[in-house]
Amino acid sequence: MFLKKLACVTALSASAIAPFAYTGSAHAISLNYTSGAYRTPGVTNEGAFSENVNNSEFTTIDFNNIQNSFNGNSQVEYTFSQGSYATSPGRTGIFNDQWAPAGASGEVNNSNYLAVFDGNYVSIKARGGGIFNYFGLDAGALSTGNTFELLKGGVTIGKWDYNQLNDIATVVGINMSDQKNGFFEFFSDSLTDNFDEIRLSQVGGGGFESDNHTFHLGTGQFNPDPQDIPEPSVTLGMLAVGGMFLRQRRKQKLQKAN
Repeated sequence: MFLKKLACVTALSASAIAPFAYTGSAHAISLNYTSGAYRTPGVTNEGAFSENVNNSEFTTIDFNNIQNSFNGNSQVEYTFSQGSYATSPGRTGIFNDQWAPAGASGEVNNSNYLAVFDGNYVSIKARGGGIFNYFGLDAGALSTGNTFELLKGGVTIGKWDYNQLNDIATVVGINMSDQKNGFFEFFSDSLTDNFDEIRLSQVGGGGFESDNHTFHLGTGQFNPDPQDIPEPSVTLGMLAVGGMFLRQRRKQKLQKAN
C-alpha cells in the first residue's frame, strides 16, 4: 500500500487527501498530500518526512550537516541557477530560521532547509542519467510564486503552482500565521511519466521553502512495495494449496452425507 507505515516511522496523517493527477500532453503524474511522518519516533523538530524515509529503496536529503559546499549526494545532483547558494536567510540557500517547513503537527523545525527566492530555481537530477518515478518534499510557509516542475529531457511533464498546492494543504505551522505546510508526493503512473529532473522555482517575491527531499530511482509505474505483489510462481502455489483444501472440504461433506 502506498501509505503503508514503516516500522521506524511515526505517522500522524490518519487520513490523506486522495491522489489526483496532473494531465498534460500524454503524461499523468499523481500527487498525494499528507501531513507527513517523523523519521525518528519522538523527534519532532526536523520537519515532516516521507513515510518511506527509512526504506532502503529510497534516499532522503535533509540538508543537515552540510559543511562548505553542497551539490547533492552520490545519487542525486543539485544545481543552483545562480551557480551558488547562501548560508544565511534572505537569498536562495540552505539555512534555518522561523520559515523552515513545519513538522507533521505543525511543530517548529530547527533544522536546515532549502529556500529558493525571487527569480531563482534549483534543479535536481539523478547522477549518471538516472530516472525518477517518485519524489516527495516537505513544503512549508507556502506563498504566492512557489512553483514546482517535473521534467523529462528538458520538457516539462508536470507543473504545479502555489494555488494548487495550497488548496490541498492542511497543516499550519505553529509560528506561521495562516501559511500552510505538509508533505507532497509526486509519482509516475506509467513509463511515459517518469522524469529525470525536478525543479523548484520562485516566481515573483517571497520564497519557496522545502525540506527532507525523498527520491526513488526507477522506471515505469511507481510501486513502493513490490513485496505486496506475489511472484507468479507463488500465486500458482497459493491456487494449488487453495484447490487442495477445497477438495478436502468437499470430500468431508460427502462422507457426512453418507
